[in-house]
Amino acid sequence: MTIPELLNQFYSDLIMVKRDSEQTAMTYKISAQEFLNWLVTERIKLKDVSVQNLMYYLIKRQTEGSSELTIAKDISGIRALGDYLVRKGYWEENHALLLEKPKTARKLPKVLSIEQVDALLDCIDKSTPSGIRDDALFELIYSCGLRISEACDLKLANVHLEEKLILVHGKGDKERLVPFGDRALEKIQVYLNEVRPVFTKGKSVPELFVNYKGEAISRKGVWKRFQEMQMNCGVDAKVHTLRHSFATHLLAGGADLRSVQELLGHSDLSTTTIYTHVTDDQLEKAHEKYFIT
Repeated sequence: MTIPELLNQFYSDLIMVKRDSEQTAMTYKISAQEFLNWLVTERIKLKDVSVQNLMYYLIKRQTEGSSELTIAKDISGIRALGDYLVRKGYWEENHALLLEKPKTARKLPKVLSIEQVDALLDCIDKSTPSGIRDDALFELIYSCGLRISEACDLKLANVHLEEKLILVHGKGDKERLVPFGDRALEKIQVYLNEVRPVFTKGKSVPELFVNYKGEAISRKGVWKRFQEMQMNCGVDAKVHTLRHSFATHLLAGGADLRSVQELLGHSDLSTTTIYTHVTDDQLEKAHEKYFIT
């Protein structure tokens, strides 16, 4: 079936079956036509369309200057097309239902580029014991998408170096396994071998990250150290921005939405979909420095 034939049948279905107005049907048809033409350009078969494809299409539309209103109309049109395709047996499920319409009143999360994250970590003074600890701490927060509380509460017994996995105790007493990469592994090993024993002085401390007194590092302590970092390197961010960046870099690099949901510990997928609306076109290059190996 050609695109014009599919669009005409889709339009007729909207009018005759769904009982949409002619104006609504035409708006949906135009949005569907734009999307279908993009699939042809990208050589993506209609039956193979994934959530990731839909996300990249919307990112493309955003980076080309489409307004939030236009994006919202596009999502409505693609959802309607998806409903039609499911009813006609072309799609097994309507992936477009996972897309969340942008809301002007909802503030999108601030996200750093790979280069900005590197700049933050590079400005840490690694010639000091505290700097070596901070290097491991913030690398792990970024490469695992941790909340501050999760990093502070992370137990040494829950860090599995050989498997490159950590067991994170998150909100609502929920636990999740999160992988980390070689760079984080190297930094954690340096911290464990050279710094942590000096800080703890033989004391048994269950938490992975400790302060110079050998006590578990506090959220206030992490926040203070990060403030010093971002002031020194000139990058405007908060600790939680690293978590936002982790999620967005993963999605832009090819990870599926449900996997990112699991890694972040979100109970609701709709919470994760906000990251699909970030428009920084540099994020498509994120996996050039992908941190999970």
